[in-house]
Formats: sequence, structure tokens, C-alpha cells
Amino acid sequence: MIRIQRGGERYPGGDPEAGIETRHAFSFGRFYEPDNLRFGALLACNEERLAPGAGFDEHPHSHTEIVTWVVEGELTHRDSAGHATVVRPGDVQRLGSASGVRHVERNDGPDPLVFVQMWLAPLDPGGEPSYEIVRGIADATPYALPEAGAMLHVRRLEQGARTALPDADHLYVHVVRGTVRLAGEELAPGDAARTTAEQGLALLATADAEVLVWEMRSASGGV
Repeated sequence: MIRIQRGGERYPGGDPEAGIETRHAFSFGRFYEPDNLRFGALLACNEERLAPGAGFDEHPHSHTEIVTWVVEGELTHRDSAGHATVVRPGDVQRLGSASGVRHVERNDGPDPLVFVQMWLAPLDPGGEPSYEIVRGIADATPYALPEAGAMLHVRRLEQGARTALPDADHLYVHVVRGTVRLAGEELAPGDAARTTAEQGLALLATADAEVLVWEMRSASGGV
């Protein structure tokens, strides 16, 4: 089964007057759809845009693995566990909120900031908060997130290139930039595909593209 969600179908959020624009892929806040609460371990896939000087003041999270991918600009991160980091394009940041953590996310730079933030449900809630950042992740090195039974693949493709997708119980494919074709469907920036129990899938880049792919096993949760 393959379900396509177009970028224009995302739920709007944030605070545009404060320089914060958000597009939610899953039910969030006042936008509630009971059949769109999660997919596998994935609870949220938010496209965030922060104007220079804008940001999210300190706020709490718990029982969630928060993975952030910067597209443009630099993200300043601070949390109550004592981490203070600047996240740049090509870096993967993970904050395991566990039993509870508070953090701040800001654009302290002179340029607009664009990032994708993804929330995943841990297999074992609770415990102590944890933090990790991997600088300059390579295409050939997926980022493993055993806490959620998931793995993140980053695919950067030149026009005309094809790449096989892993066979998995659940795949979530998010197009960051460029265009790709998947199972006959053309996907543009902000579009996403959710696949269940599909095998032999591949992406074909119809323009230079960057794509995030979550590989998840069924133990992480249902559709």
C-alpha cells in the first residue's frame, strides 16, 4: 500500500506574525484526523521556517524521539540537559526527551532558517533524556534510531539517478528538494509517501533531489 500526501495538504501552523511558519504532515493541534495520528513510529513530520531572530521559546517534551534535519540556515538548540548546539545543513540532531526535557530552538543567524523536524515514539518510554548530533551525514551511512526501531536514510540524487529503497514494514519518504518519481507518482518538495509492506521500490530523480527516508519495522507501531 502506498499513500501520497502532497505538500499543499499539510496542516498550517506556527505564528507567521512572529516569523514562524509550520506545515504539519500529521494531526496536530486544532487539525485532528483520527486516521492521521501516526505512521509506524512516526508521530510528526513538520516543515519549519523561521525568520532571522525568530524561534520557539523554552517548551517541554516527553516520551518522544525528536530528530531534526536542517535544509537552509543554522538552528540554535539549547536544552535543560545542558546541551547548546548549532545545527547546520547535513547534520542530524536527535533529542531523546524520555521522562521529560525542555528546549529552545531559534534562528540566531542573519538568514532564513528551514528545517524538518520529525517526532518518533520510543519503544520503551521513560528513562533519562539523551542527545546526539552527527555532523555531515553521508548518503551511504543511514542514521540508526534503535530507541524507536527506525532508521533514517538520506538520499541526495542527481537528475536521472535511481536508488533502491529498503524493503520494510513501513517506509516514510519525504522530499526535501527537487523532484523524484516513486511507483509512477511524481513527488515534489514537501510531498511525502507512506508505504506498507512494499518490496522492490526505487526512487528516480527527475531533477537534482534530496530525500529523507524512514525505514521502520512493525514493532514500532501500526499505521
